[in-house]
Parts: sequence; structure tokens; C-alpha cells
Amino acid sequence: MYRTKTCGELRLQDAGKQVTIAGWVQRTRKMGGMTFVDIRDRYGITQVVFNESVDAALCANANKLGREYCVQVTGCVNVRESKNEKMPTGDIEIIASQLNVLSESVTPPFTIEDNTDGGDDIRMKYRYLDLRRSVVRKNLELRHRMTILIRNFLDSKDFIEVETPILIGSTPEGARDFVVPSRMNPGQFYALPQSPQTLKQLLMVSGFDRYFQIAKCFRDEDLRADRQPEFTQIDCEMSFVDQDDVIDLFEDMARHLFKEVRGVELPAKLQQMTWHEAMRRFGSDKPDLRFGMEFVELDDVLKGTGSFSVFDNAAYIGGICVPGCANYTRKQLDQLTDFVKRPQVGAKGLVYVKFNEDGTVKSSIDKFYTPEVWQNLKEKMNANDGDLVLILSGDNPNKTRVQLCSLRLEMGDRLGLRDKDKFECLWIIDFPLFEWSDEEQRLMATHHPFTMPNPEDIPLLEEHPEKVRAKAYDFVCNGIELGGGSIRIHDGELQAKMFDILGFTPERAMAQFGFLINAFKYGAPPHAGLAFGLDRFVSVMAGVDSIRDCIAFPKNNSGRDVMLDAPGELDQKQLDELQLKVDLHQENA
Repeated sequence: MYRTKTCGELRLQDAGKQVTIAGWVQRTRKMGGMTFVDIRDRYGITQVVFNESVDAALCANANKLGREYCVQVTGCVNVRESKNEKMPTGDIEIIASQLNVLSESVTPPFTIEDNTDGGDDIRMKYRYLDLRRSVVRKNLELRHRMTILIRNFLDSKDFIEVETPILIGSTPEGARDFVVPSRMNPGQFYALPQSPQTLKQLLMVSGFDRYFQIAKCFRDEDLRADRQPEFTQIDCEMSFVDQDDVIDLFEDMARHLFKEVRGVELPAKLQQMTWHEAMRRFGSDKPDLRFGMEFVELDDVLKGTGSFSVFDNAAYIGGICVPGCANYTRKQLDQLTDFVKRPQVGAKGLVYVKFNEDGTVKSSIDKFYTPEVWQNLKEKMNANDGDLVLILSGDNPNKTRVQLCSLRLEMGDRLGLRDKDKFECLWIIDFPLFEWSDEEQRLMATHHPFTMPNPEDIPLLEEHPEKVRAKAYDFVCNGIELGGGSIRIHDGELQAKMFDILGFTPERAMAQFGFLINAFKYGAPPHAGLAFGLDRFVSVMAGVDSIRDCIAFPKNNSGRDVMLDAPGELDQKQLDELQLKVDLHQENA
């Protein structure tokens, strides 16, 4: 055996034992005739001592060790004179009697420490080295633990794990597909699944009434911190259930995970908030409830009560009250104005009102309003002396609410109110069934075409489909959508109506989804499902901002794997086998 103990398990009770460890050299320190070497593996770090007066040759060899050399050390466990309380193994050290260099290392491109000097790009290029860092390794260990807990929980609830195909047909109604050419069927293409949606519905028709899968999914879309071109879902489907059944079961699963992983007790029953209420109060369908600053609509206070035409002509005026920030300087307020004007936010400007500690009022538009209006505003905002009110207005109420949401979250960040060790979870329900796409110039399914309309709203499908609510639900934690699902349509006629509203001809619907439509003719049960984003769930539990930190080999923001240099070009032989020709159309600069 290369080792009898790992680098993280030795303790005081092991003193006097002869052991062998193996791992990587974290650092070396020479002090007089002694050389101290920290050896690291995935379990921890152990200090090894080489004594020149005991074995000069062995100590000389230790002095030649470089960072990240892979070594094997044999020696006797000894009680350290100078203990390190920051290390689990800090009470002991190994007095080395044998050193074997298993593999030398060139100097690594960045330090393999918790606080490394490597930037994102260089760490992604050498991801196999980055994974040696304990902060990254712990995220993957957490991911492993969570998947075990999830599998055991769902198994206890009679779910069966079924693998669905990775090579499927294209369903371009959602995000863009990744496509794969077929050599055996020239000119035809597979698609990588955006989710196992239709396949798990077919499993319900098959009688597998409780299915789950830790499923790889693929979407060819622009990336950000919480998106990757390939990601992992905790994908589930159930038969003979209603919305409350699904919510109750997966709320129990979330409660189980938070307790086991973080020691956090979620409430016995999570609150449910409609989509319309979430947008009205927070400007988001994934509101962060860890702090206040709830929106207050101010049309009745500010419209027509002064001579400020921007408010008088606005379709929506809303504000947030920021406690204790009336002392913000002009520079700080200008920074906030610049923030809301960024293209990512899109507001035209920002109005502030300071209710100072001495009872005076200072505003960027104070010349347009009387003291009585400011007093009414103070009461409406429930503001106190020392508070700052920030106001946005616009022609589109929902668009302005989304802008105000960005400002609210920015203030939450600036004031340190978004505590990563605090968890506020809720369900968002009653989403609109459809949303308008400016790009497509038609109604699109808010979630997907298989979502059941609220039965109360089915009569509206003919004349007012935009008013129809969906039997859909999202699980939100700390302003992040961790999962979502819906009751599915299991009636063929209703499914055909959905396709018609979405602009599908009967021929196109049959061409793309005929397998599902035909399956519904054979006694489809009522069914529903939900999928959690495993990458996002792990990142929330780990308290990190990017899901890349919870994926072993992630892509960068351009969708590239800089370590593998992928995607890349195919050689001509491969193209010939696929009967493909590459003809890139480059736009003129």
C-alpha cells in the first residue's frame, strides 16, 4: 500500500505509531537543521519533520522538494511542541524516516491555497490543479453528499431512478438546442436534451408513477454566473397528484437537505406567493426575502401633486425605503444613479428623498413639491428620520418594477443584508401561462407547452390567453430559483389547443410531438413534476456566487472549456464521414 493513513486523520491518540502517508507538497520550511514539509491530500494536511542531525541525507532530499511534488513519507507520529489549532491535525507531526518521490512537479502557475493568486481564466485552464484547493474540493464533496441524500430521500418515497436518452430529437420551442450530426443518417441531426420533459411524461403513461433522475441537460444560451451550457437537474415526475401533493413532497425534501447539510430548520410550512404579488412587491418572480425594502407604489402621492412632469406622465411610480441611509453623500447617490442607468438595468434616472435626522427633507426634485407632499410620502413609505427613499418611474409598470428590483438588490448588497448563512425559501405560484415574445412577435409558453392551465381560466384560452394562469410553481431561496415545475396537460384535445395558441399547425405539432400526442390516446394519468437545478442548489448551500465553483470542469462565460480547448474544429476526414461542409459567413467589420 502507498499509505496506511491519510493526511487528515492523524490525532493525538496516534502518537508513537509508525505510519505511511502520501500526497502533495503544500509548502516547505527550513529552520536551522530541521526541514518542515506540509503534505496534502483530499482529506487534509499533515506536517512532516526531517531532522538533519538524525539523517542528513534524508533531510537533504527533503530540501529538494518543490511545490506539488507527489511524495510518500514513512515515519513516527509525534506530539507537536508548537501546536496549530487551525488544523485538525495540528496537535501532531510525523518524524520522517523514509521519503519517496512518486512524481516531480514543475512550478504550478498559481498557488494551491484557499486564497490563491490565480485568476479565473488561469484556474480554469489548469482546473485539475484548482481542484486540489480545499475550498473547491469541499464544494464537490458537498455536491456528492447532497446527491446521496436526494437519492435516499426519493427512494424512501417510492421513486424509481430511470435514465433517459441523451441523443433525442430537436424541440426548438424552448432555448436553442445543441445539435449532433448523425453519420448513419446523413443530413439528419440529434439534439441534446434541454430537459427530459417529454420522456418523463411518457414514463407516466407507462405506469412508472414516481420517477427521478440526476439528469444532464444542455441549452445553447448566453451564460452568466448561474448558467452553464451543460447543467444537472434533479428531475422528477409523479402520477395521480395535484399541485399541493408535489409542493408538500419537495418542500419536505428541501427541509431534509437544509437540516442535514446546513443544520438549518426551515419552517413547517413555506409561504406561497403568487407571481403577480411577487412582481408587485419585489419586481421579481424570485424575490429575496432576507431583507425588507418592499416596493411602495406612489402614484397617489406624487402624480399630479407637484409640477414634475416625469412623474405626472409615468404609468408607474415606485419606491423603496433604505433605513438609516439619509447620510448618503452626493457621490454615493450619483453612483446609484449611474447604476440604474446601466444597460443591464435600463432606467432613465433616479430620484432620491432624504429624511434627515434633524427632520429636514432633501431631494433631487425638492423644488417641485411642497412640504406637505414630502410628509405624505414619508407616511406612505413608513419612513423615519434618517431614512433614504429611492424612487423610479416609467411607462411600463412591470419593466420599471424589474429595474427597481435591481436597485433593491444593489442596496441589499451594499448594506450587507444578503447573508449567505441565512435562508429564506418560498414558492411562487400562479404564473402567467403565456408571455409575449418581442423577438418572435407571438405568445410563448412561460414554462413549456405541456403546462396545465388553471382550470378556472380555461374559458379564457379562446379570447384572452394572456390572462390565463398556469398550474406552475417555482421553489425560490434567497432570490434564486432553485427549482420549478407544473401540473402537466394529460388531455390530447387541451394539448392540441395549447399548440394552436402557440402558433403550431396540426402538422408541425404532430411532426415534433406526435409521439406524446399519440401516447395520450392510451389512458394518460394526471401527472405533474418538478426539477431542481443541482448546480444552483449546491452553490446556495456552499454560499458561493457562481455555479462554476460547484462543477468539476465548468465552461467559461463564452461557453468554452479552456482546459480542453473546446469547442474546436473537426478535421476534414470527420466532416467527410458526416457528409458536412463548413461554410462560415463572416460579417464585415
